[in-house]
Amino acid sequence: MAKIKPSQGAPYARIMGVGGYRPTRVVPNEVILETIDSSDEWIRSRSGIATRHWASPEETVTAMSVEAAGKAIADAGVTPEQIGGVIVSTVSHFKQTPAVATEIADKIGANKPAAFDISAGCAGFGYGLTLAKGMVVEGSAEYVLVIGVERLSDLTDLEDRATAFLFGDGAGAVVVGPAKEPAIGPTVWGSEGDKSETIKQTVAWTDYRDGTVDKFPAITQEGQAVFRWAVFEMAKVAQQALDAAGISAADLDVFIPHQANMRIIDSMVKTLKLPEHVTVARDVETTGNTSAASIPLAMERLLATGQAKSGDTALVIGFGAGLVYAATVVTLP
Repeated sequence: MAKIKPSQGAPYARIMGVGGYRPTRVVPNEVILETIDSSDEWIRSRSGIATRHWASPEETVTAMSVEAAGKAIADAGVTPEQIGGVIVSTVSHFKQTPAVATEIADKIGANKPAAFDISAGCAGFGYGLTLAKGMVVEGSAEYVLVIGVERLSDLTDLEDRATAFLFGDGAGAVVVGPAKEPAIGPTVWGSEGDKSETIKQTVAWTDYRDGTVDKFPAITQEGQAVFRWAVFEMAKVAQQALDAAGISAADLDVFIPHQANMRIIDSMVKTLKLPEHVTVARDVETTGNTSAASIPLAMERLLATGQAKSGDTALVIGFGAGLVYAATVVTLP
């Protein structure tokens, strides 16, 4: 019986560079109030959101991804030709096939990389990061580009008082490459499919196509159920990620949770008993909930503004539709 040669990858993997793209149009709460019966005060108190970015027709999923990817590649100090894998997490690319990752890979100038899309909602960046780490360590790619990108304005029902104010558009990207010491910890991830109805698309595309419904599909959610799940269950997952990495909350420099809701973020900080020295990402205030893009966008902003620095230890956790989740500890690029 022949023996298969073992993989020849790097001993560890790390995030080498990060980039983000936010659409040029900034949408304040006043615009949302044109279609729902609410107030700026109510929206801010319930979500912490003051503004969000909505993409123009030219700011497609591909275009935003290419912009974010270019910044991440430059930040990592590598060339597009060195990218051996492109992983794109999105729920708002409306062509079923081919994967948008293949188009992005071509436009950035990568040389025939593995390229594929994943659909893991707001946990998508964590899923992609874990897959990229495996590719680098396994040896199938030296550098992997991970992109979280959404045009959730296309899936927003502006008459739904529960969700009309939540969603924004944007793209965030990181380059994952080889490391000599651990810089991406073990991932704690999973799913709770029995709660799949709490965040979902309103109707199937085929229902709209066949005329069963006349309203374009949108994302809807059961706000209170999602809030309770995120606050109580995801704090446990975050703690498990800390334990898996062999560190405590006191060892953290930065906390980057999915930017779903300011109240959820603040509640998780309290439950985890994070020390005051830990910088907490609160990008949701000006960016809204961008699903798979939210963690890399928040990471990019913290580094760009000096609120976090290269080498900091950060806990990242994403959670959302599925319900799915993924948490890990990383060293910031």
